[in-house]
Amino acid sequence: MAFASVDRVSPTDGPDAEPAESNEPTEPAGSTEPAEPTEPAEPARVVAAARQLAEAEGWAAVTRRRLAERTGVDIEKLYRRFPDPAALVAAVALRGFADLAAALAAAREAAGGEGAWPAVVTTYLDFAYANPEVYDAMLAHTPDLTLGRDPAPGAPRAAFAELRAALAPLAAGRDPDTLAEIGWALLHGTVMLTRGGRLRPETQEQREDLIAAGLFAAP
Repeated sequence: MAFASVDRVSPTDGPDAEPAESNEPTEPAGSTEPAEPTEPAEPARVVAAARQLAEAEGWAAVTRRRLAERTGVDIEKLYRRFPDPAALVAAVALRGFADLAAALAAAREAAGGEGAWPAVVTTYLDFAYANPEVYDAMLAHTPDLTLGRDPAPGAPRAAFAELRAALAPLAAGRDPDTLAEIGWALLHGTVMLTRGGRLRPETQEQREDLIAAGLFAAP
């Protein structure tokens, strides 16, 4: 299972690097969770462009001016829809969680039973390694998108539910929520340590096989 090593740039390290304009909207920044779109096609196009630009050049390159140029969406609309860089990151993160949940569901349903967890492990790791900047948006740059909130956001909750469903056949009387939390922690830790070059590359496949088939065996 191949993985990508990338230079990670936090989208909050500095201001959105765009020259000031006299017609820039002045409304204050709100929640990092995007508002409901009035024109669904435009926000989806902007989020897709932000995702592609982040993966190609890092989050520092994702400015509203560049997104306006790429998508043809008026820059004033972009400022109203995404009043600060964090709102763009949150929108990409929510889309990433939704895509991950859908991929996990497909893998789990195709494998079924006790084969679901190994399939989900492979799918999760493939997604994380193939989309490092989106993955960082999901789990490093958006602390509000967490299961610790009440209520938890829908997209992260759906991804967690797929991990829980995959581990339920292996629970053997253990709490499935706790197993899912441990499983997610193992997967996330493996992704971040592997990407950071902290683990032995020659044993990567062995580690992943152990997570998939050994650690959650019934006691």
